[in-house]
Amino acid sequence: MSETTSPSVLTSVALASVMKSLGEAALAAQPVLAAATREQKDAALLAAATALRGNVERILAANAIDMQAAEQKNLSAAMLDRLRLDAARVEAMARGLEDIARLPDPVGRVLAEWDRPNGLRISRVAVPLGVIGIIYESRPNVTADAGALCLKSGNAVILRGGSESAHSSAAIHAALVAGLKAAQLPEAAIQLVPTTDRAAVGYLLSEMTDYLDVIVPRGGKSLVARVQQEARVPVIGHLDGICHVYVDRDADLPMAIAITLNAKLRRTGVCGSAETLLVDSAAVESYLAPLVTALLDAGCEVRGDEQVRRVDPRVRAATEQDWYTEYLDAIIAVRVVDGVDAAMAHIARYGSSHTESIITANSKTAERFLTGVDSAIVLHNASTQFADGGEFGMGAEIGISTDRFHARGPVGVEQLTSYKYVVRGSGQLRP
Repeated sequence: MSETTSPSVLTSVALASVMKSLGEAALAAQPVLAAATREQKDAALLAAATALRGNVERILAANAIDMQAAEQKNLSAAMLDRLRLDAARVEAMARGLEDIARLPDPVGRVLAEWDRPNGLRISRVAVPLGVIGIIYESRPNVTADAGALCLKSGNAVILRGGSESAHSSAAIHAALVAGLKAAQLPEAAIQLVPTTDRAAVGYLLSEMTDYLDVIVPRGGKSLVARVQQEARVPVIGHLDGICHVYVDRDADLPMAIAITLNAKLRRTGVCGSAETLLVDSAAVESYLAPLVTALLDAGCEVRGDEQVRRVDPRVRAATEQDWYTEYLDAIIAVRVVDGVDAAMAHIARYGSSHTESIITANSKTAERFLTGVDSAIVLHNASTQFADGGEFGMGAEIGISTDRFHARGPVGVEQLTSYKYVVRGSGQLRP
């Protein structure tokens, strides 16, 4: 498609025609992609990376249009940060494509294999999910990450980015199409919905069951909630990233301060940003004030319980709602808890099963936390901002799943496959 988008509002007939064309093209492209060799898929990814680097100025010019419109809409600082591109971020996208190309081909992996007494040889083999719909908001880099991950895993994909990033996403999508062309793979393997009409989201969710096998939302709580409520095909996603850092009585204080600041403030708008800090009551005298002061001095608003408020007059009173809140901003809720069991109980009650970290030098306490906390990602002595497929060596991710079926944690190429059973016989009949 071109780097321009269709009119923002279409008639219902026109929208249905556009979406049906996308679906039919994706269905036709998917078997070709599923049968493609690793060499073909990797060649497409590497060519797309080259196209990204060769079109940096065009991509940044498109992003400038989106940024100007976003600023006029008075979007939050976190949203603007998600939307903003620069040369370094475009280069990171290109490197991400190259990282995905270096990954083993997830399609055709033999996951298990065994023989039956009757001589049948049974194998469980990884296969693509099929056609994936991905709905996301202001992050234009999702266009590159999602398109590349679906390509590598043999899935055709229909991308629907947010209106805020329409020009940026279209420019990035053009580079992906260039990669597909260079590798002689169907251009329709990666498609971008060519309209900012909000009705396209509803159509994708409710009227595309003949074309889509799964939908992945990536965005704020309202978007993900809508997708989970309205989708008529399976959904991989999460509602909130209410991530916790627990500083144990046996923590190294300089490490705890450094990790807490990084977990909260490295990038406040990502789902792995820590939203709540829990401090062991046995460490209050020596740990609480340095932790709270470091956050406040770094420009982070702190909302705390009564003990926390006594540390510094700048601390605001936390309400019950604060423990449930994903701020995605330079705000953190801080509570004193009575040891690791109380920390785990707090996380179980208020958390969103996303990412939690314990800071401690006590290996037994760490193992109790890592085993007992039922979240998609649990860390020991590391920042919650490592909740990222690229940091896990997956090349990139579509998102972090907090589901308990199919995929959990970073959704990379392996998580975008299912499996089938291949049975080999020599004339066996069932008695």
